[in-house]
Amino acid sequence: MTTVREARVFQLPDLGEGLTEAEIVAWRVAPGERVGVDQVVIEVETAKAVVEVPVPYAGTVLELHADIGAVLPVGAPLISVSGAAATEPTAEQHGEDAPGGSGNVLVGYGTSPASARRGRRVGASAASTVTTSSRDEERGTDPAAVPLVISPLVRVLARRHGVDLSTVVPSGAHGVILRRDVEQAMAANARPAERRATEAGGAAADERVPLRGLRRTVADKLARSSAIPHATTWIDVDATVLVEAREALRAADPTRRIGLLALLARFCVAGLRKYPELNSTVDVERGEIVRLSAIHLGFAAQTERGLMVPVVREAHRKTTAELAGELATLTGLARSGGLPPTALTGSTFTLNNYGVFGVDGSTPLINHPEAAILGVGRIVDKPWVVDGALAVRKVTQLSLTFDHRVCDGGVAGGFLRYVADCVERPAVLLADV
Repeated sequence: MTTVREARVFQLPDLGEGLTEAEIVAWRVAPGERVGVDQVVIEVETAKAVVEVPVPYAGTVLELHADIGAVLPVGAPLISVSGAAATEPTAEQHGEDAPGGSGNVLVGYGTSPASARRGRRVGASAASTVTTSSRDEERGTDPAAVPLVISPLVRVLARRHGVDLSTVVPSGAHGVILRRDVEQAMAANARPAERRATEAGGAAADERVPLRGLRRTVADKLARSSAIPHATTWIDVDATVLVEAREALRAADPTRRIGLLALLARFCVAGLRKYPELNSTVDVERGEIVRLSAIHLGFAAQTERGLMVPVVREAHRKTTAELAGELATLTGLARSGGLPPTALTGSTFTLNNYGVFGVDGSTPLINHPEAAILGVGRIVDKPWVVDGALAVRKVTQLSLTFDHRVCDGGVAGGFLRYVADCVERPAVLLADV
């Protein structure tokens, strides 16, 4: 008679960075399947990233303890796995580790890349069960019947709002369905319902959107930021020479894509070296201002999940080209959902280029627990006085919001003026490098 070891229950692990819960985005396995140690069995969305979670046991899946879309606290049961039967091949014969577990928790935190490619994704129906060679791409058994969805978050959004993905017209490259495509389908679905409600003499029902995940984290941060005694100062600057400098750098070496954001990051780092008061945090409990020795530069990146702030570590040790490379890498990971939680924490100063949204200016909110944030508006042609004569120049607005506890207006104004001088005359930076 075949004997089976006692079932092991794998619980939602501590995902680090103070995260206490996660939402199930996709299952990679189904009951009855065999799994190996460190095989990815589930994707969860935390407040900071989509994370692949591997199981530390080998055996057969007995039960999945929660449905897609469920929000679970750390420690909640995820999956039950039975031990290998005594008459079955051992884990070692399967090419797996011993069933005692590896101790690894998250892909990217000690788990081998190969393990992240094992398994299959289990969606809301059998049609969405697929074999995958990467964590993002999904296709059904009939590629023509199931659209291509790169982001699991787009699939979750569609499911929550009853959108049939097979009816959605993709706007992304290579036929990829994007978040905006699903939102357009949601709007189209809502219009007939509104007409029916109007014809019936009623009103359309209000939509309630749960405040959780990244949106809740942003809300919590903004609430803490609003409690900081802050002030904002701003200045219009002539960015004509800066734009010319960018073009000159690109022409000198087309392989190095140094953009305006990288140059602005370079100016901020140099400015923080001159005005270290702004690279600080306030320890309220001890009543101390902590001036930080390292500059970890956060920058705002708009993604399908919302606004994220990836962090360039040790920015003061990087060249402008290195800053450009890391900014591009982190932006790509943020938009694909591949950023680990550690890449979204620990910033000491934030740069926010909201000019990409076509706006001239804003009052940026401090990214708690930092002491300051610099916002940059769009660069537009405007009349500008140059050497006493009117000319058309490329002008932008810089806005600095700072914690008034760490410094007064003189320091904040000095930093802002220094960055503005670098924008107008990038050669000014040469004196400090």
